Amino acid sequence: MARAELARFLRSRRAGLRPHDVGLSAGGLRRTPGLRREEVAELAHVSVDYYTRLEQARGPRPSARVLDALAGALRLTPAERSHLFGLAGTPAPPPGPGVVRRVRPHVAGMLERLPATGAIVTDASYDVIAWNPLARTLLGGDLAQGTVNLARRRFLCPEHRETISGAEEFGRIAVGRLRRAADRYPHDARLAALLAELHAGSGEFRRLWETRPVHAPGHRTKTLDHPTAGTLRLNCDVLLVPEDDQEVVLITADPGTPSARTLEELAARAA
Repeated sequence: MARAELARFLRSRRAGLRPHDVGLSAGGLRRTPGLRREEVAELAHVSVDYYTRLEQARGPRPSARVLDALAGALRLTPAERSHLFGLAGTPAPPPGPGVVRRVRPHVAGMLERLPATGAIVTDASYDVIAWNPLARTLLGGDLAQGTVNLARRRFLCPEHRETISGAEEFGRIAVGRLRRAADRYPHDARLAALLAELHAGSGEFRRLWETRPVHAPGHRTKTLDHPTAGTLRLNCDVLLVPEDDQEVVLITADPGTPSARTLEELAARAA
């Protein structure tokens, strides 16, 4: 825990707020700019003494609940919130009580600006919540219906599993991510229904769930048997959108290869 840095960060963010920013009355002349310590403590539902000790680098390590309350009281951005948790040495849970199923406009726009690259966005439960035309061509037209879940497709739809290599590895990755989502969003009804469906419908899923695999996104090479384009050797790379607990999956081929030329042709047709 970086106590001195945490204290400086809290003081600077408190000084940058005005009472009207948080719905408070100015209450007459103030000797220094920003909110008073007792105002921040009240907004965060902690004692004034506890908050004062944090600002003086004398306090204990705050819990995730306290840090989340302070982030709300100080109106921190997602990046500032993550920084606050980092200074306290506490793993940052995602904001919000449930899985984030919206896509930020700049992320959605990026998908359309990637030449000869299939791209999808998945939420924490592996619902595909955004895609570009090439991804729809590669992964199936049902993406356009907005109902595709990659974990459901992997464990409950064998016809899809047989078209792409790495199914066994992806099974472990999917279960690892879903286990993490279950821990983070215990009250998300839609996620709970998906997990119940997978447990009921797949013995493989039940066995993997008990092994508690760890989800590790990164670079992987896969072979896809496309119904019209034939066999494609593809690269899958994952970019994280940590503020929303989402992943952007980029599907490409090595430059100059037959698969790359096929992707270019498919992308032109899809556009």
